[in-house]
Parts: sequence; structure tokens; C-alpha cells
Amino acid sequence: MNLWQFMMQNRLEVVELTLEHLWLVGISTLIAVVIGVPLGIMITRWPALNRPILGGANVIQTIPSLALFGFLLPAPWFGERADRMAIFALTLYALLPLIRNTYAGIKGVDPAVVEAGRGMGMTDSQLLFQVQLPLALGVIIAGIRVATVISVGLATIAAAIGAGGLGEYIFRGLAMVSNQVILAGAIPAAILALLADFGFGLLEKSLTPKS
Repeated sequence: MNLWQFMMQNRLEVVELTLEHLWLVGISTLIAVVIGVPLGIMITRWPALNRPILGGANVIQTIPSLALFGFLLPAPWFGERADRMAIFALTLYALLPLIRNTYAGIKGVDPAVVEAGRGMGMTDSQLLFQVQLPLALGVIIAGIRVATVISVGLATIAAAIGAGGLGEYIFRGLAMVSNQVILAGAIPAAILALLADFGFGLLEKSLTPKS
């Protein structure tokens, strides 16, 4: 049986696992945006927090994903359900590009534009929401783009703890020594990553101010 026949024969399961994969990636990325963007804004306002926040996010990136799942297993709430654990871990991994790009985007705004806003009597919050964030939006979207692509890849490993997703086929195929089953999980995951990268790339380009 070739790959196409296998996927057609198991199309309902492929769709189900793809939806599970999208759920894990979508929820974790959304939570990461809600946490990461404010943290990125915070370190532009309070530079003393730059090292601990970015340093902490960098440390998380260095922890192997399976090891992080292992650390979370004994946790009283996260360890009770595999999907919670997977979403929490994916959220942590997505924070660094979001924090870093938010910081870089705001800091990259032309100081002359900021000074012009101050000269017009704008407060710090008005400058942030009406000047800096709109001009930094393209860079922030680039961070979301990177975080999403990372999450699509890492979500395949979540199947190792029973969280579902396309990684189910990959681990099942490894156990069966079946290339068809491995590719049935790997190819849709790669397509999801490419689509996310392409879609957010278009959005980033449309929101980046033209020079």
C-alpha cells in the first residue's frame, strides 16, 4: 500500500488528527501572544526587566521538549491531562520569538516619529497604542509567524504523551517501521507549517510600513 492509498483509506483519522494538531497549535499560540506581546512591551518600558525576561525565555528554548513534558508530568493540574500539558509546553516555547520581536519592533520605531508625537502632547500610552504598536505590527506578526511554525513542529512530539495530533502517525510508524505511516503524519504537519509561514508572511508584508 502506498502513501496515497493509506491516507485515502484512513482519511477520517487523518482529518481528526489534523484538527487535533491545529487545536494544540492554535490555542498555545494564542495564549503565547496574550502573554508574550505584553512582556515585550514591558521590557521596552522597564529595561531592568530585559535580562530576566528574555533570559528566562531563552532558557526555556534550551530545554528538550520531551524533557519539558517529563518535568510537567508530576504537576498537579497540568499533568492530569495530556492536552493541557502539551498546550502549556508549546506556549512556553512560543514566548521567545514573540517577546523578542515585540521588543525589537517597538525599539525599531524611528525616534523622530516618537519625538514628534511627544511634541504634539501625546502621553506614553497614546504613543504606544497610536504610534509605536501600529508601526511595529509587521515585526510583531513576524514573531507570531515564527512562533506558529515552531509550534506546528513541536506539536508532533506531543503525541508521545498522548496529546494527539499528527505525531500519532509518526510515533506509530516508528513502532511499526512503516515509512507510509510516518509520512502520513509528517507530510500534513509540514504542509501546515508551510501554510502558516506563507499566510503570516503575507500578513506581515501587508502590515509593514512602506519606506
